[in-house]
Amino acid sequence: MAQMWRAGRVLTARLGGRGAARLCSGTLPKPPSSTSSPPLSSRLQAQKQRRRREREAAILSGQHSPAEDGVLGWSEKQRIQYTAHTAPGTKKDTSLPLPPSYSPEYVESSWYQWWEKEGFFSPEQHERLPHAVDQTFSLCIPPPNVTGSLHLGHALTVAVEDALVRWRRMQGHRVLWVPGCDHAGIATQTVVERRLLSEGGRRRQDFTRQEFLREVWKWKNERGEEIYQQLRSLGASLDWSRACFTMDPAFSRAVSEAFVRLADSGRIYRSEALVNWSCALESAISDIEVDSKDLRGPTLLSVPGYDNKVEFGTMLTFAYAIEGHDGEVAVSTTRPETMLGDVAVAVHPEDPRYQAIHGKQCRHPFTSRLLPIITDPLVDMELGTGAVKVTPAHDHTDFLLSQRHSLPRLTVIGGDGNMTAACGQWLQGVKRFDARQRVVDALVERKLFRGTKNHAMTLPVCSRSGDIIEPLLKKQWFISCDEMAKKAIQAVEDGQLQIVPHYYSKTWRNWLSNISDWCISRQLWWGHQIPAYQVQLPDPTHTQEERWVWGRSEHEARQRAAVRYGVKPEDITLTQDPDVLDTWFSSGLFPFAMLGWPEQTPDLQQFYPNSLLETGSDLVFFWVARMVMLGTELTGQLPFKQVLFHSMVRDKHGRKMSKSLGNVIDPLDVIHGVSLERLQEKVQEGNVEPRERLVSMEAQRKDFPKGIPQCGADALRLALCSHKMQGEDISLSISEVLSCRHFCNKMWQTLKFTLGVLGDGSTPVTTLEQTAAVGSMERWVCSRLHSTVLQCEQGLEASELHTVTSALHSFWVHSLCDVYMECVKPVLALPPDTEQSVGAQQGVRSVLFHSRLLPLSPPTLCLQPYPRSSQLAHWHFPDEERDFLLVQEVVRAARSLRAQCGMTKEKPAMWAVCSPSQAQVLLHFGPAVWTLSRISSLHIHCPDGAECPPALLSTPPPTGSLVAVVDHSCQLHLHIQSGVDVDKRVQQLSLRRDRLLPKLEQLLLRQQEQASQSKVPAHIREQTHSKTSALQQEVNTIEEQLKLLQETQTQNNSIY
Repeated sequence: MAQMWRAGRVLTARLGGRGAARLCSGTLPKPPSSTSSPPLSSRLQAQKQRRRREREAAILSGQHSPAEDGVLGWSEKQRIQYTAHTAPGTKKDTSLPLPPSYSPEYVESSWYQWWEKEGFFSPEQHERLPHAVDQTFSLCIPPPNVTGSLHLGHALTVAVEDALVRWRRMQGHRVLWVPGCDHAGIATQTVVERRLLSEGGRRRQDFTRQEFLREVWKWKNERGEEIYQQLRSLGASLDWSRACFTMDPAFSRAVSEAFVRLADSGRIYRSEALVNWSCALESAISDIEVDSKDLRGPTLLSVPGYDNKVEFGTMLTFAYAIEGHDGEVAVSTTRPETMLGDVAVAVHPEDPRYQAIHGKQCRHPFTSRLLPIITDPLVDMELGTGAVKVTPAHDHTDFLLSQRHSLPRLTVIGGDGNMTAACGQWLQGVKRFDARQRVVDALVERKLFRGTKNHAMTLPVCSRSGDIIEPLLKKQWFISCDEMAKKAIQAVEDGQLQIVPHYYSKTWRNWLSNISDWCISRQLWWGHQIPAYQVQLPDPTHTQEERWVWGRSEHEARQRAAVRYGVKPEDITLTQDPDVLDTWFSSGLFPFAMLGWPEQTPDLQQFYPNSLLETGSDLVFFWVARMVMLGTELTGQLPFKQVLFHSMVRDKHGRKMSKSLGNVIDPLDVIHGVSLERLQEKVQEGNVEPRERLVSMEAQRKDFPKGIPQCGADALRLALCSHKMQGEDISLSISEVLSCRHFCNKMWQTLKFTLGVLGDGSTPVTTLEQTAAVGSMERWVCSRLHSTVLQCEQGLEASELHTVTSALHSFWVHSLCDVYMECVKPVLALPPDTEQSVGAQQGVRSVLFHSRLLPLSPPTLCLQPYPRSSQLAHWHFPDEERDFLLVQEVVRAARSLRAQCGMTKEKPAMWAVCSPSQAQVLLHFGPAVWTLSRISSLHIHCPDGAECPPALLSTPPPTGSLVAVVDHSCQLHLHIQSGVDVDKRVQQLSLRRDRLLPKLEQLLLRQQEQASQSKVPAHIREQTHSKTSALQQEVNTIEEQLKLLQETQTQNNSIY
């Protein structure tokens, strides 16, 4: 019964050519397996594949797609380099004149070596901080594979973690952020084997184990620093003195200790079970290394070791003759080569169709082996004929049936992918997929073949080698996970472990509740060799069953064996298991092994448990859950207090960034820039299938016709942090990064302006506490700064960095640059000949000086105290912020009127018709209104009946003025002057009216509905009424203006 790969699938069979049957696996015990996560439904897989095909079709088609709206258009900026001689590790000279525009190459060079040399990123720096507090913040970077290079998903991890780390460090916490690298057993061994084969034509088997491992270490020493250099280029403030590699001696000792402790407690055991096997690697592999390939029908695929492509996606039916009976049982399979391993046929005990053949046998056509017909209530009688074939050594569910019915387990495919001797001489040594056709031909010859049909299926593929995964029966080491999983579930339910976003808590509980035991054996040479030893005793009378001991060293294992078996240590022969441990086993120890466990080091005592784990949501099972289980089991504590998951980074077409798809973007290419030609060369150099290569290269041509511009690390990190991490996947476009570079230039120009205002420093600037906001604009911008710092505090505390970046961008661009700096330019231009002008200019200097020290400030300030809203409490003026919203709306309306009248240089006078309270606000911010609106004066008029103070009384606006509506109680008037294009203005107002009328009708209808519904809250009704009144006022005003303009047109026509 080898029809499908995963448990829970539909298993088909046929009797006399009728129907199909399904074996229900809901009540079966869970098998030990390297497959630990429940399978996705076929419907979800089909939807996923359909979306993927649609994306690929959109890329390859010449048609316009929404993704093309964001095609990266840019012009090459002048690259300004920092040319002053700076010896590595010395501080950069900041006294040089600043370049005219922002250049990441100029700004970012030379700093990191100085930070690293000075030890700014080590927790020991904490003792020298004047603002130090007795709090600790620790975490590890998810260790990337030593084989590869970082992509934008890694860059997101770095950007998020570094922002949180720098924030805590600036708060005065004792911070430890540990860098590390994973030895990546399968990936590294595959890369080195490929290299040795291409360079010298030698295979791994041509070396001894030690010789091969020397080659791996040689490669690691040559290439292993690449990832660390990428992290430095990203500006990650990691403590490099504590960098940790999972194959380091200290870490390796921790791995052996963990195995021994778990084996001593019975958590680790040895058993024969089915595992996911890669014949190309000749090793069991974990789920993270298995890709699911959905097939809609017959499909030819390339398989390693085969010259010709192999067909998948067909279902074959053949018959078994029933011994001593006239009938036959016809069964269906997608893997006919495994029928040599069939040992039984199963039916339901209450199925009336099979009552007469209970206990009968089928004759195997090739081995003459008799296959018992067994009964099991798990067989579904309602589907088909209710007969299923059983192949325990090559199918997970069949293996469980063999346990229930004491069936033999016959292995017919070896670890090398060739058929075994159990198949007979005619198939022994034949490759499994070559044997497939031979079996079919033999069935046809014996007239047992009953046909084939197209069959949609999910095919498991090894992500490392492209090989088709084979379920094989192997003796392996397993970890019993049930009890550890229960503790991990309880930790979340009790609130000891917080998972963010919270909805992952349900996923956590569901997965851990259905966890299988974890196969930790890998048949590799590179990795942590399992510290278990097979024991051979001198007395030949002992049984030949396997005897195993384990120990932290061979000496310890020998002493254990002597005690266990009552013999002298020197009489024992030990043979260490040649297998290595699953890479995820050592990675699961990272939070405490990196701190020196099992030794009670000062780091372990001070920084464990870690404060936080931040990682991608795709690692929730493979890494995070295992860290929690192993950490709790081995240390008695959770490895961290909070788990923060960020979303997956996709390309702008919505595809997952993957090396196999060829759409991975190297962060260094975004930081330094890269040509289209080089991008395409990287795709061609990668291990990408022809179709995926075509799609990837076409996407690059569309997205980056001129390559990727130099954006810099700051812009890249800012763009990544600007996305909401705890929600939908992130589709990052390089144009967003380029926009962030433009924002960096905005900050650069602001800094230059501020330095120009501050001058040579001869005029002292008051301290933050002494700086009092006196003028109306100073009070407003200082209050906006207070609000921004408060938003940043709240966003960082909640790890919602997108709210932080949004608050910073809004303040810097829309408050500081667009408003305040424009307003103070006239003040700064005044001659300092009066006490009033000198005082005003000094106030501006102090505000500009303190406004530039924002949260997430340049990393050179990483040890400075982080700005706190409590420090700025004396700058909090909520009334000013609220009132200035009216000013901004008036400015918007004024600019709109000037633009409509074609006034580019003129500064006309305007009239504001408004309520008394609005009049007070406009008078309070008068100079700002004039400056920002580019008008010569603003006359304020309160309508008849309004209680307007005498100081605010003015004449009403002239008749025949154009009107802009600010809100339902405020209008702005501009007298029509010569040169105004009346016809154009009539057209603009008519279009505006036509757009507003449908909206007004909808609001009026909503208002009527709310009036008839008593459950509608009062504040909702008030909002609807306010919107309706404002819109009605604007429509009425447009009608009046159109009437006025039409009269003007008539007058003009009569003149001409």
